[in-house]
Formats: sequence, C-alpha cells, structure tokens
Amino acid sequence: MDGLFEYDDGRDDAPASSRPGGSGGTLAGNTHSSAPLAVRMRPRTLDELVGQGQLLAPGSPLRLLVEADQPTSLILWGPPGTGKTTIAGIVSRQTDRHFVEVSAVAAGVKEVREAIVAARNRLVRTGRETVLFVDEVHRFSKAQQDALLPGVENRWVTLIAATTENPFFSVISPLLSRSLMLTLQSLTDDDVRAVLHQAIGDERGLAGEVEVEDEALDHLVRLAGGDARRGLTYLEAAAGAARATGSATVDVETAERAVDRAAVRYDRQGDQHYDVTSAFIKSIRGSDADAALHYLARMVVAGEDPRFIARRLVILASEDIGLADPTALTTAVAAAQAVQLIGMPEAKLNLAQAVIALAVAPKSNAVTRAIGAAETDVAAGKVGQVPAHLRDAHYSGATKLGHGAAYRYAHDAPFAIATQQYAPDVVAEATYYEPTTHGAEAAVKERWERVRRLVRGGPAVPEGGPTGTGGG
Repeated sequence: MDGLFEYDDGRDDAPASSRPGGSGGTLAGNTHSSAPLAVRMRPRTLDELVGQGQLLAPGSPLRLLVEADQPTSLILWGPPGTGKTTIAGIVSRQTDRHFVEVSAVAAGVKEVREAIVAARNRLVRTGRETVLFVDEVHRFSKAQQDALLPGVENRWVTLIAATTENPFFSVISPLLSRSLMLTLQSLTDDDVRAVLHQAIGDERGLAGEVEVEDEALDHLVRLAGGDARRGLTYLEAAAGAARATGSATVDVETAERAVDRAAVRYDRQGDQHYDVTSAFIKSIRGSDADAALHYLARMVVAGEDPRFIARRLVILASEDIGLADPTALTTAVAAAQAVQLIGMPEAKLNLAQAVIALAVAPKSNAVTRAIGAAETDVAAGKVGQVPAHLRDAHYSGATKLGHGAAYRYAHDAPFAIATQQYAPDVVAEATYYEPTTHGAEAAVKERWERVRRLVRGGPAVPEGGPTGTGGG
C-alpha cells in the first residue's frame, strides 16, 4: 500500500515488522535518534501518559481495554496534541495486538475494506487481533465510515478512531453506537511542562545535553497552548538553535529565535490572564474593536484556550448587548461552535469576526439589569403564590380548586395579548425589564411599553396595535 498502512496477512513470510511482537503503521520503528522528538518521547504505557486523568482511573474503559484485554472500539475526541494517537499505540503495544494505521486523508473505501479483510484473515490464521487506527476520522465520507462497520461489529478489528471534531456531527450513528466515545481534554500548562521536563532529561529525548532556563521553558509552554506535540517540536527546535551556536543552554532569546515567536508576557493562571481578559471584555463593551482585537491576539498568541474566549463572548452578547442587537448572541454562539468544530489556528478567524461584530454592535445591559432585579426580589422573599387562573388545570380535581378557571387564552384576545395578572401579587407591578433606546432595542422598548400597559389593564392601545404598525 506504499506506506498507507503496513500489515501482515497471517502468512509466515510476512514482513518482520508486522509479525507478532511488531506493529505496522507510523507508530512502529520510529524510536531511532533521527526521529522527531515528539515521536521519540511518545508514551509507551498508560502510566507514562500525561494528563487525561479522567480516562486513566482504575476500572475505566481504557484501563480495562489495555490491562484486562477487553476488546472495545473507541472514538477519541479531543484537541490536537492531547494523546489520541499515543493511546492507540499503547493499546496495540500493551495488548500485543497488531497495529494498522489508515489515513483518512489518503485512504478510500477499497483500502479500508482491504485492511479489514487482512485483519479478519490474521485473526483466523494466527488468532492475533488487530488495532485499526483511523486518524482524522471526521474526514471520512459516509461510505468510508460504513466500510468500517463489518470489522467493528464482528470484532475483526478493535477500531480506534481519532477526531478533533464533534463526533455527533462528523461520525455516522451506527459507528457511534458500536463504539465507546472518550473525550480528551486540552493539557494544562503543568502537564505540558512535565512533558518537556521529561524530554530534556530522558535518554530517548535530549538526554540532558542541554539546559533550558525557566523563562525559556515558560515561553515554550505558553506557545504549546496545551498541545504536547507542539511543545516538544518547539523544544527540539530551541535545543537545535542552542547547539548551532555552541551553547548548551536554551534561554528565552534562543527559544524566540528558534520558533520565530516573541515571548508574550501572559500567565494563564496569574494576573496577566485576568488583566488581559478584563481589558478584552471592557474593550468590546466600550465598542473599541481595535483594542479588542489586540487583546484577542495576545490571548491567541499566548495559547489561551479558544473555548474560554468563545464562552466569554457568548456571555457578553447577552450581558452587554442583549436586544440592542438580537443577532449578537447568534453570532457569539456560532463562533463558539466553530471553535469546537474547526479548532485552532483556523478558528481564530471566527473569533475575530465575532469580536468585531460584538464591538461595533449597539450596547444595552437591560437584560443584565432585568434578571438582576428579578433575582433580588426573589432573594428578598418576594415569591408569592402563582395566580389561580395560571395554575395547572390538567389533573383530576384541579377544577374544583379553581385552577385555570378564569384563564384567558392569549390567542383569543386582540393582538394575541390578554389583559390578566401573570405575576404573583407581591410583584404584580414590578418592572424588571427596562429597554434602552439603543439599536434594535428602541423598537422593542416601544412595543414592550404598549404591551405591558395592555396586559396590566392600562389605557387602550392606540390604533395599529401594540407594534404601532397595524399588526400584533
């Protein structure tokens, strides 16, 4: 298959690399000194895996698959560099299964079927099971994913499919139902730092031949952004740059030069995290799109979790814009979904678009003030009884209690607005939502004032209805 995948067919003349005790695919035979540092330092056992504590607890499905040899097909969902490929290799190595890797970028239906047939033949002839690793499974078409089903259903293969995209959108339902989905989290800065420390001293890595200053290590950790593979790649480049100058020490200048990225003073667990985040939100609230983009760039370059940024935008859309621009929340949520589906670095474009849109949008904190005022009343004990005509009248005996007796069905009233009391007596006259005249909320304000008067039995609505335009 010209390197697409390497597998034996159960015959005695199969290549040595694919006989029992060896595995095919790109994870095999890559521990030589010229292999990339990220490959050489790939964990060999679950105990060497950094992070993902939620997957490594005793009795967890992953532990049972590896240590109890219980065959289970897995779908591994998580950001790049969190250990998806590594887990596949560990499963193969620690269970002595044959390893076959299929690239979703290069393989077609024909290649997938041939890999499964070979696995079935190997199982029948030698009794040896096969791990079929499919990287970037979200790139497979429906037909290609369908081709995996016989192998998974009959357990001719233990499928391990890796994806950076939400499997519920990118993987067909039959494959999802026959597999166990494990969600991998982005590594913390401490996780990445531990990986780099190990690589500096380990014989498989730099073997202690270079020393990395703390500030330089912090810079590499920031640039890694929770991606261990990226961090190791940067470390290898920095070590190479130091050796090229005859130095055995990597300082921050060497690290910057090696990866061509300036050190951004940004501690995701310290004051800079909170200061930059605060300035970011306040710049959008203050309608300064340029300043907001500056702080966005600082967070992106420093490796801030893009999901954190997206969550802040979703909150801001309601907190500071609300109905002044009803599309703001839709824009923010769309950006958050794009971050989840696409990932970095491309998703920074979606974040930037959302930041600009929210910054230039008209502002209103009426939604924030409204829910705050309502919560204040509730916290003060102003709860009261639900008016009898609004209570549930669907159960036996409710009518005798007067529940629902005087309820007016809104759609039977003019403009579909019925005059009646909705709130409990204690807050019957409360006015929580007070719209501004900013942006689209100006029209909302006009309508809401008309509707509120009508609902509460105030003066008649002027001709044209609550909207003032001839409709309800």
